[in-house]
Amino acid sequence: MDFDFVPAVAPLVVIVAVATVGLTSVMTLSTVLMMVLPSMIVFSVVAFFLGMKHGEFRASP
Repeated sequence: MDFDFVPAVAPLVVIVAVATVGLTSVMTLSTVLMMVLPSMIVFSVVAFFLGMKHGEFRASP
């Protein structure tokens, strides 16, 4: 099984972008960009990495 980086990361980027735009209606833009967006990016990278490693483990014989 081959890993394609762009198709795997594209939905993640879209989800973070939609969540950022959605949160600007609740909080100010500066708060979202300085506090919420970096934590969303770090969490998504960690979750993506753990999910990728789990998938590799499940796919190995």
